[in-house]
Amino acid sequence: MVFICGLFNVFITVTKFRQLIIKAIPESLQHAIGAGIGLFVAYIGVKNAGFINFTTEAANITAVNNQAFDATQTTFEGGLQTINSTGATLPSISAFTDQTSLLALFGLLLIIILLLKNVKGAILIGIIAVTAVHLVLNPEALAAVNFDQSGLGASFAELGTTFGAAFGQEGIISLFSDPSRYPLVIMTIFAFSLSDVFDTIGTFIGTGRASGIFTKEDIDNMDKSSGMSTKLDKALFGDVVGTSLGAIFGTSNTTVYAESTVGISLGGRTGLTSVFIAIAFFLSIFIAPFVGLVPSAATAPALIIVGIMMMSALKEIDWSSIEVAVPAFFASVFMAYAYSISYGIAAGFITYVIVKVALGKAKEVHPIIWVSSFLFLLNFIILAVL
Repeated sequence: MVFICGLFNVFITVTKFRQLIIKAIPESLQHAIGAGIGLFVAYIGVKNAGFINFTTEAANITAVNNQAFDATQTTFEGGLQTINSTGATLPSISAFTDQTSLLALFGLLLIIILLLKNVKGAILIGIIAVTAVHLVLNPEALAAVNFDQSGLGASFAELGTTFGAAFGQEGIISLFSDPSRYPLVIMTIFAFSLSDVFDTIGTFIGTGRASGIFTKEDIDNMDKSSGMSTKLDKALFGDVVGTSLGAIFGTSNTTVYAESTVGISLGGRTGLTSVFIAIAFFLSIFIAPFVGLVPSAATAPALIIVGIMMMSALKEIDWSSIEVAVPAFFASVFMAYAYSISYGIAAGFITYVIVKVALGKAKEVHPIIWVSSFLFLLNFIILAVL
């Protein structure tokens, strides 16, 4: 499915339809999406840092392990894996008595102070410092490093199973072997592709504005250029090629990620940054056990700080105008609320259409926004049916 999704993305990128989607998004929503990415990244950091806890009562639990919940049931086949609950699940601040939250708080304060002092590499220094303290407090983590179960040999050994699996009996063949399942397969691929397309577009808008590859000049040049001549064209095409090639090697979506904003905040602005990151990833194969020693408490503060930096996009939005503010609010805040970039964009698009129709300005809505909003609604209907 990742491979099919990649092919779909290649098609809409080569035909420049994906670029047209980006161009059709109103500037206020673009800024809201950029800020939403920041809020989303910061929320991931806050969650990973253990700064917040969630509490729900039995009456609010709707499902356990994706099965209807029975309050009298005390054991679950296969153990307790997932719990779904209503909006009555309440967040609360951590008591800061556990090691993870305390280390993350130390790292966050250290990075903030270093940034205020204009120290270069503040985020990296913070990550290294927290990791060092973590290892001092948990020396057994070093003793547990196992070179036999990770590293270059294990990675290549697994390729025998994962390489080309997308085309095998358990891949495309299984998807289309039973005609009775075609409607389900098609709907699932549709939902998957829609989410992937707009997740990527949202992340491109957020990271692209910060890095400089997403500018008004680039958007204007898309109409005049041919092939992959603009920076935005090249970035989008590189993304879809990565998705398709990654699927052949057996990975999930190889695409631009919101965490890329960390590198951008440290000065990464060109493709050369990605080249060095690729080299670093390759070298990490040889020291994978040591890389695994970096705790979430060390990386979470970096995400929070980058999220703070990206929130500056909110100042570009006219919050005094309810016409502008409503779609911008839903596009930005819902990314964190729904824990999904594409759902945040969906909320922004749909409310934007509603606002314009209510004001008698339906003609101002770009046809692509109309179609995208309809597809999002269709996607929600499919999710409800499935």
